[in-house]
Amino acid sequence: MSRCQIISLPDLSKARNRQDGASVKYDEAVYSDALRFFAKGRKYLVKTFGCQGNVRDEEVISGYLEKAGFSKTTDEKAANIVIINTCAVRENAEDKVYGEIGKFKANAKTDKDFILGVCGCMMQEENKAESLIKTYPFIRLIFGTHNIADLPSMLDRVISSHQGLVDVISYPGDVIENLPSIRLDPYKAFVNISYGCDKFCTYCIVPYTRGRERSRPLQSILDECRKLIEDGYQEITLLGQNVNSYGKDFHDGTNFATVLEEVAKLGIPRLRFTTSHPWDFSLDMLDTIAKYPNIMKCIHLPVQSGSTAVLRQMGRRYTREQYLDLVKAIRERMPECAITTDIIVGFPNETEEQFAETLTLCQELKYDAAFTFIYSPRAGTPAAKMVDNVSDEVKHERFNRLLKVVEEGVVYHSSKMVGKAYDVLVDGPSKKNEAILSGYTESNKLVNFPGPVYLKGHIVKVKITENHAFSMLGQLEEDPVDVLLRSASEKLKQEPAYIQYLAAKKVFEEDKELQAALHEKEAAQKALALSMGSEDYENKKAAFAKISAFVDNNPNYINFVSSTADLRDLFAEMKALLQ
Repeated sequence: MSRCQIISLPDLSKARNRQDGASVKYDEAVYSDALRFFAKGRKYLVKTFGCQGNVRDEEVISGYLEKAGFSKTTDEKAANIVIINTCAVRENAEDKVYGEIGKFKANAKTDKDFILGVCGCMMQEENKAESLIKTYPFIRLIFGTHNIADLPSMLDRVISSHQGLVDVISYPGDVIENLPSIRLDPYKAFVNISYGCDKFCTYCIVPYTRGRERSRPLQSILDECRKLIEDGYQEITLLGQNVNSYGKDFHDGTNFATVLEEVAKLGIPRLRFTTSHPWDFSLDMLDTIAKYPNIMKCIHLPVQSGSTAVLRQMGRRYTREQYLDLVKAIRERMPECAITTDIIVGFPNETEEQFAETLTLCQELKYDAAFTFIYSPRAGTPAAKMVDNVSDEVKHERFNRLLKVVEEGVVYHSSKMVGKAYDVLVDGPSKKNEAILSGYTESNKLVNFPGPVYLKGHIVKVKITENHAFSMLGQLEEDPVDVLLRSASEKLKQEPAYIQYLAAKKVFEEDKELQAALHEKEAAQKALALSMGSEDYENKKAAFAKISAFVDNNPNYINFVSSTADLRDLFAEMKALLQ
């Protein structure tokens, strides 16, 4: 980037600022004529690394780009604008980003207007932006996690000035509502309930890259979830760096149990949440999860280490014993609840005895799944400054031992699933074989089974036939056509035309004067038919016309007939979809 406007660079001293008072604002992005003209006929591609929060950021970035006029492509060579959305949690995630950036040098050479942007958590780290500018001069835009809402104006400056732009703010800013969004999945959705983290675990860069904890207004969350349900979504995952701390910044008693209950009451078929910090996990939350059948009985509960001494060094705020008590409370209330976790191996100066405590904890709890990592130092965190006397060789050896213990727990739970039937939300067909579908159970276990492609997005009953530890094989327990009919029936009940029909039918049936008139009309019609050719025919005809006019002009009758016609149109649409 030979010519570059540097508006702001990341500053960890600002990122550490925990000032309260984030305000709620609504998206007011302006799309200039120059940006719209530039976007016309051009295609964009967003490549994301990292967690579900980064995926949600991609959906918002895509929303801004499409509102500007760009259209989406999955072809890297055809893309006119590429945004690489980065992760900073581990070093290997950053290494992948460098490889991705290099791939687009050819695009920049062949297209003088090509825009390569890099954003996300990695950009919030000190010195990263400057390093990228020097190493990859073809990058034209760098921004952070806190100023995604400024994307249209940043692109406008890049296009108008013909210069690169770096704008990475280190203060977390406000909570922006009404963000544009292009959902990546038509049946599963992520919904942010909060941003940032105040825990400052000694190994973690997230409080610096995502800022202080800011909760979204409850009503905004409910409005977003309600719209997703209306659009036919089957599963919502509530997102936060620590969902359990939701509402603490409101100081009014609102907490995560409140959010869970209110969203569950909206009627979404499946409700999940991530991630939970054990220190903030309340019994109110457990009671709410146990109470509502549509809240999935699957809790991701990162432990990180089984040693109280290491947990203290990590700044995790709980002991081994407190964690064990929490898991005990979960399993007492919900015996079938799946529990998954995160574990770090080789934290600075971890002893063999301390590592052994992690092994025994995993053996005791038998996790349904665990994400295991070798410690990766993050510049700017307290742990990165610790002197570490554990060699890489020892860390890798411990990591391999841990994997074996974790797998024993996974096999323990998955083996008990064989022969039983579970509800599975179908993600779609396998890339290798379209006749094989895949989806996840309530406990988030992957299941593969034969079935037709049109079951994608439906919740089906699958009987497990084979245990492959980390995934299962199964068979459909019901006819696929029955699944479609049941789904069609459920959707019909939510259709406005059907709801209006039921309301009109109720008023129609409860109108006693109208019902009496209908009986009278039926009798008059029979009398008219019998009087054909007789002297009384004209009188009978006049009587029938009079009662018919009364019925036909009755507003309750008109509404009922109209709603019935609308319902027929709806049935025709549903028939076409089923075919």
